[in-house]
Amino acid sequence: MIRTGLRWLLAAFYAIAGYAHIANPAPFLAIMPAWVPAAEAVVFWTGIAELLGAAALVQPWSAHVRKAGAIGLALYAICVFPANINQFAMDMAREDGGLGLAYHVPRMIAQPVLVWLALWVGGVTNWPWRRRSG
Repeated sequence: MIRTGLRWLLAAFYAIAGYAHIANPAPFLAIMPAWVPAAEAVVFWTGIAELLGAAALVQPWSAHVRKAGAIGLALYAICVFPANINQFAMDMAREDGGLGLAYHVPRMIAQPVLVWLALWVGGVTNWPWRRRSG
């Protein structure tokens, strides 16, 4: 029951984020590291990836599709981590300190949690609650 609720919540989070990437790409472009080529296309396609991953998590027909969506969202969260680090560095370099450590530190901690959560709610892993053999 908890896993299902969190799966729907995570899907809603990613669906909203995906829509935001497409509807208003400017904030995402602003945090994109300079070394990323075709930044506009990357932001657009990351929005599409979020929407597809969210849809895969909540579709009721296939556990395989749900797991594939979960793996995709976990990989997505790993791939966007450089943009989050870039935003952290740029923001903290501002004279006013930007959003500050109270925003950025929890966000940095949340990133690996989002990776695990996608895998857990998608049924890819049961860690840390799996039964131990032996």
